[in-house]
Amino acid sequence: MRPILDARLVNDAFGDPGVYVDFRFEKRALAFDLGDNAALAPRHLLRLTHVFVSHTHMDHFIGFDRLVRICVGRHAGMRLFGPPGFVDQVERRLNSYTWDRVDRYDVELALTVTEVDERGATASARFRTRTGFAREPLPAGIAPGGLLADEGTFRVRCAMLDHRTPCLGFALEEKTHVNVWKNRLEAMGLKVGPWVGELKRAALAGAPGDTPIEARWRDASGQVSRTLALAELEAALEFVPGQRIAYVTDVVFHEANVARIVDLARDADLLFIESVFLDADGAHAAQKQHLTARQAGTIARLAGARNVVPFHFSPRYAEREQEVRAELESAWRG
Repeated sequence: MRPILDARLVNDAFGDPGVYVDFRFEKRALAFDLGDNAALAPRHLLRLTHVFVSHTHMDHFIGFDRLVRICVGRHAGMRLFGPPGFVDQVERRLNSYTWDRVDRYDVELALTVTEVDERGATASARFRTRTGFAREPLPAGIAPGGLLADEGTFRVRCAMLDHRTPCLGFALEEKTHVNVWKNRLEAMGLKVGPWVGELKRAALAGAPGDTPIEARWRDASGQVSRTLALAELEAALEFVPGQRIAYVTDVVFHEANVARIVDLARDADLLFIESVFLDADGAHAAQKQHLTARQAGTIARLAGARNVVPFHFSPRYAEREQEVRAELESAWRG
């Protein structure tokens, strides 16, 4: 059965870090980090509703400008999250441009920007085209257990990690979702259509069995409509645990970081983790505050990750990519 979340690296393993997560049955997507995102078409960026930035080193944030450029006048807004100081950094990026014409657009772009500190305290501000992206402070808050976003179908939490500068790791958890078996509906004489979304929402909300569901579709004879009780349709439903996807990059290998990453990525269906250096260059990795492939594989094994995607390879291994992958695989498999 096809997964609901389609997560992939924005660039190849040697390119700027970043993961794009598309929701197959919703008009939305999420992004982890904003490095060079030229590989993403404008239509992909226009689907974004949430962006989670680990830290603002250039290779993780340079794509912010392109994101804003594409979204101005075409996107109603999104939420961005980052480490301490993130709100000020977004404000400075926006203030480096002149916005004397953007108030004329029919579609107002609003960026709601939140930073989180090690204690879980949050500070937020809003920046809108209607006001030339002037900073509008929002109430302070708290991210209990690192919880940054809690939407109808997913939640995202973070962990504060050490890269000599604060750096966030993220875990995306899809909530329980409902699969609808098309063949079972057809056995009932029903056709799929937009009404299936209403059926899923009612089932997930635990609506009473006598809740009426109007099935609507169009066939050769025209518009067809039938109303059935939710209980009559339950045979076509399957409740499925959601996916767990973790994203970790730019961290030094030490006990505190490992413990926090393992907790964040525990039992992840898919773990994206940096594997910058080979273990033979471990001293250099420690100096640069990055993981080796063996360290990344060890963390993945400790977390019980089911699948691992390494990335952020050092260009020094341009001709040795398979060695990096093999070292991670060996440590992960144990």
